[in-house]
Amino acid sequence: MDTGLKGKNVLVPGSSSGIGLAIAQALAEEGANVVLAARREDVVQAEAAKLPSAIGVGLDLTDDQAPAALVEAAEKAFGPIDVLVLNGGGPPPGGAAEVTDEQVLAATHQLLLQHIRLTNLVLPGMRERGWGRIVAVGSSGVQQPLANLALSNIGRAGLAGYLKTLAAEVAADGVTVNMVLPGRIDTDRVASLDAAAAKRTGRTPEEARRSSEAGIPAGRYGKPEEFAAVVAFLAGVPAAYVTGEQIRVDGGMVRSY
Repeated sequence: MDTGLKGKNVLVPGSSSGIGLAIAQALAEEGANVVLAARREDVVQAEAAKLPSAIGVGLDLTDDQAPAALVEAAEKAFGPIDVLVLNGGGPPPGGAAEVTDEQVLAATHQLLLQHIRLTNLVLPGMRERGWGRIVAVGSSGVQQPLANLALSNIGRAGLAGYLKTLAAEVAADGVTVNMVLPGRIDTDRVASLDAAAAKRTGRTPEEARRSSEAGIPAGRYGKPEEFAAVVAFLAGVPAAYVTGEQIRVDGGMVRSY
């Protein structure tokens, strides 16, 4: 399938490793100009150097000035952004009964406010040009809240509500807005969650992983590139009639329709 992404300008925050890096690589393979961004400047620049047309920008995506600085760097390198991927790290694990005001504010700042700021910076240009793609990396917790990930459940649910509302507002302008919901994808983030679960339950990380895999119909964790392939489709021209959707990539983990 020709995704039509050749020559499109793509911004992928949180792309020094894991899902974000896999997305950047997949879009680069489709011929897009890709801007990678993360705190680890040396790493993100090294990864960008491996791609045909890409730059790496080092910044802290939780900083209030980061969205404007990132978009400015991206547009200076390649021009207006055609595809915005909303991605970044998640808050620490913990139960709902223990959350504090400060933790909730930090989680919503990280997972909701900063993504809205990025969107507001690139959306007017997309609407004016009559073409754009916004694809958010969410979590299966948006549809089935995950135990001991209360802050992630809160922040990502807020983002889901914002994006669903936005999708209806900009569909007639040629801009699509979708979320892709990972289940257990084999990344450092998931490894850290397994380690935390192991510590909490008195097991080894390997035992925690096996227990988690047992609850997935596919019987394994997903690969980052499997997740990235879905994002690449949604970012492309053929997906023009798909908007306002939440698409799970979870091996059947969430049992609802």
